[in-house]
Amino acid sequence: MGLTRQYLRYEPAALFGLVASARAGVAFVALRGERGRYVAVPACEHVFVWDTRKGEKVLILKGLKQQVSCLCPSPDGLHLAVGYEDGAIRVFNLLSGESTITFNGHRAAVTALQYDHLGGRLVSGSKDTEVIVWDVINESGLYRLRGHKDVITQVLFLKEKNLLVTCAKDTLVKWWDLDTQHCFKTLVGHRAEVWGMALLSQEKRLITGSADSELRVWDLTYIQEVKDLDEPESKKSKATSSPGAEENTEEDETLELDEHPEERIVKCSKVGSIMREGRDRVVTLGTDRMGKFLACHGTDAILEVFTVLSEEEIQKKLEKKMKKARKKAKQNSEEEPERSVELSLQEEIQRVTSVKASSKIKSFDLILSPKGELKMVLLLQNNVIELYNLDLSAQVPQAVRVSRITIGGHRSDVRTLAFSSDNIAILSAAAESVKIWNRSTLQCIRTMECEYALCSLFVPGDRQVIVGTKTGKLQLYDLASGSLIETLDAHDGAVWSIALSPDQHGFVTGGADKCVKFWEFELVKDENSVQKRLSMKHVRVLQLDEDVLCVRYSPNQKLLAVSLLDCTVKVFYVDTLKFFLSLYGHKLPVLCMDICYDGTLIATGSADRNVKIWGLDFGDCHRSLFAHDDSVMYLQFVPKSHLFFTAGKDGKIKQWDADKFEHIQTLEGHHQEVWCLALSPNGDYVVSASHDKSLRLWERTREPLILEEEREMQREAEYEESVAKEEQPVVAGERQGETGLAGKKTIETIKAAERIMEAIELYREETAKLKEHNAICKAAGKEVPFPVNPILRAYGNITPSAYVLEVFKKVKSSELEESLLVLPFSYVPDLLRLFNEYIQQGSDVELLCRALLFLLKIHFGQITSNQMLVTVIENLKKVTISRVSEARDVLGFNMAGLQFLKREIEAKEEVTFFADATERFEEKKRKRKKKEKMVLAMV
Repeated sequence: MGLTRQYLRYEPAALFGLVASARAGVAFVALRGERGRYVAVPACEHVFVWDTRKGEKVLILKGLKQQVSCLCPSPDGLHLAVGYEDGAIRVFNLLSGESTITFNGHRAAVTALQYDHLGGRLVSGSKDTEVIVWDVINESGLYRLRGHKDVITQVLFLKEKNLLVTCAKDTLVKWWDLDTQHCFKTLVGHRAEVWGMALLSQEKRLITGSADSELRVWDLTYIQEVKDLDEPESKKSKATSSPGAEENTEEDETLELDEHPEERIVKCSKVGSIMREGRDRVVTLGTDRMGKFLACHGTDAILEVFTVLSEEEIQKKLEKKMKKARKKAKQNSEEEPERSVELSLQEEIQRVTSVKASSKIKSFDLILSPKGELKMVLLLQNNVIELYNLDLSAQVPQAVRVSRITIGGHRSDVRTLAFSSDNIAILSAAAESVKIWNRSTLQCIRTMECEYALCSLFVPGDRQVIVGTKTGKLQLYDLASGSLIETLDAHDGAVWSIALSPDQHGFVTGGADKCVKFWEFELVKDENSVQKRLSMKHVRVLQLDEDVLCVRYSPNQKLLAVSLLDCTVKVFYVDTLKFFLSLYGHKLPVLCMDICYDGTLIATGSADRNVKIWGLDFGDCHRSLFAHDDSVMYLQFVPKSHLFFTAGKDGKIKQWDADKFEHIQTLEGHHQEVWCLALSPNGDYVVSASHDKSLRLWERTREPLILEEEREMQREAEYEESVAKEEQPVVAGERQGETGLAGKKTIETIKAAERIMEAIELYREETAKLKEHNAICKAAGKEVPFPVNPILRAYGNITPSAYVLEVFKKVKSSELEESLLVLPFSYVPDLLRLFNEYIQQGSDVELLCRALLFLLKIHFGQITSNQMLVTVIENLKKVTISRVSEARDVLGFNMAGLQFLKREIEAKEEVTFFADATERFEEKKRKRKKKEKMVLAMV
């Protein structure tokens, strides 16, 4: 067996150049005891927490691979729930930055998240049209609610009632009773998708935003409350229900799909609409935490802010209106108009102001500061976060921009990257600016305005950079001063490519005007200074028949390869510009190419998704590789090797071996098209730029990469993915209705079930061995040493049954039900016997009862028909009831004790508060007397 070639693995080192992704919302978070200063924003797969005052990143909540699709801070401000594109939800602790809980239930991206007012439950909506309610404290799923036919756009808990409101792109708003887990009401008053909704006026009013310029307002009447107030006698209950039904039929835009009397919990009636300034759809609709302010925005750059009057304010306004009406009635000698005075909807929900952002708004969050200012944070489409303050005490409130976080990234996609010769500086250029980054600190050290950049390079010496633009200009910048030194009109069309000559005396450019131009560096006298400055001199031109897309020099500077729009690559001699070779074979234009360090190979990447490797001696094609699932956008050889990297529109970066024609590794991280990449001159670093606005740095490690192992890992990942996509196991006797189990089958739940099965098998083997051992001891009439299982010895010589309990306790709370669901029934009898033993001992009663009840639910038929289990179930019944009542007593005692302590502390605090106040008053009195004495002394 011959030696296999050793490759070194490239690992992700950093993500930078990104302020915030526009995929999910922005949210104020409480950090270091402050609200209204720190904001959490999605950043590809991570969540960044920014300090808006300093413009600094203070915390990174690291994700795995999937992009963040939704954010929701908990009411206590200590946690942040993050939803991902694959349907997973992770709850992060904001103090430690660690992920504490993971929920897997959705099969598609999470689109809506909401905590209840206590923070004990979390509800999530997804692109898979389902809503799941999670128990955050127990770290488990409660139930799944089905009913919507399209993407869920918003979910809301009601504080006072155990109700949930959801809206979706199927034009429906659904009301769910969480006690019975069913939909008892559906609002169908919308003609298009419902994009957002909010509860106002102490949950007595619902406001919805759709695809038009109307915000529809609905009055909510809780039927139960009305019955309690109006009809205490049971005889009148029938009489009161019929007028309610008549009223409901009068509503032209409200429909109750279920007309059972016991299900009529809430009555919704449309009271009118508030008109927005925008004509397009509502993108985000939300309120501050108190429900005092309402804001919304469309697909434009304007945020509209409304104030919602409280009951006292409404009463005051009504009294004023009443006075005016009486005055008018007296003047006209009419009767007093007691009943005709009413406030219009526009008076109850008043427009405060409109905030014009610098670019399209993607999401926002509001918070009312203790000073009485309304703080608004806006996440914009162009990689910017803006913070506005609205002074409510002013006569005409105007929003003032307080801070803007921009330095950390470009406003548009980065189209070109370059490394300096010392591997320290990275150049990135986009449509509006050129930025220079320090590779080790990832800080932006220079920002220079430019035109739409397409290609770039560092001038030898790394003191200047040249940028080729879409308008055909070459722009020369000085890095020390960060200024534009010179601009040349190089081409009549876009400058698509630029390449430094190997002798470093000049460079070559290729443009859309069918020309390849040769340039040399020269020193010219500066008009403003005594010293000479660098300039560019046009030397020669090569005219071609097609647009030039890419140009590259061979390392010995004898040949020049030019990629043309006619899908060919033509190779010319540099000295005479005579034609040497034509490389044809690609079906679509060659967008990128590179020549290896020894000049023997040229690799070309095309829009036809293939990479071809050619010999430069005869122009023969060595191999054609299907490289990406979309166009190959960039290709570059690793210095001093025949390995090369390609970047594709499929969001992947791949490394290849040009000698063995093998795919070495895939660098996955970007979530959208990768436009360009650059390799450092020593080959240790790769930097890439993508349409997701992020720049990523990859570092070569010392870890060897073995291709067979890499392929094996790839196959495992594919298998795990296929397992997740399989049909979910069906619970016997459960119909596929409105509700279902919250979890889903994942590779983790299957592994957990396998661990439980292995533990039960070990328990069976060890029990059988122990019986045998006892029989041998009895026959021999003396004690024979019993060999202990190495696994049990590793756990500290525990019993087999205790080992099963240890394994069981290690199953994640959120995965318990799904793990038990895939467990075969043959293991269930043993598990029930063990549960009986454990509960008798009083260990982990809560966990075991939860598992026991779930097993009884899913295997009810088989357990009841098994005669062997009758006594086990009878014992379980007795033991469980007694143990649960014991646990409840302990819990009740502890709760009573805590409440007593709370009352004691509150009583003490009140006393100390008054004592402090008295001390302060006495201190002030003493100071005043002292001052008076001094004044008298002076007089």
